[in-house]
Amino acid sequence: MQLEDYFDFQRADDIRLKGTRVGIETILYDFIHRARTPEEISQSYPSVTLEQVYATIVYYLHNKQAVSAYIADWLEWSHRMQEEQRRNPPPVVIKLRKMIAERDAMKKAHDSQISS
Repeated sequence: MQLEDYFDFQRADDIRLKGTRVGIETILYDFIHRARTPEEISQSYPSVTLEQVYATIVYYLHNKQAVSAYIADWLEWSHRMQEEQRRNPPPVVIKLRKMIAERDAMKKAHDSQISS
């Protein structure tokens, strides 16, 4: 079995573990940035085997420059999407924020009545 056989190369910016919807960036972010062990990572994602986690790490180590660029692009895209969602939240988020603000205002009014 070749190392690449562990992955589905769907697009240049979308490499997933074969048979799952988990991208290599998910595994590698946990490994590189969160310093999680392969065992911890495999326990967090039920559809991923420990062997797949190790294969992803080995793939990264063998292709460090390319995979580092892949992850950097993914992180940049993720930050852009978070900022876009922050600036343009979906209607349900707006509604929830309004409900929380109303609840907090009612609680504050109630608390001020009690302390008076």
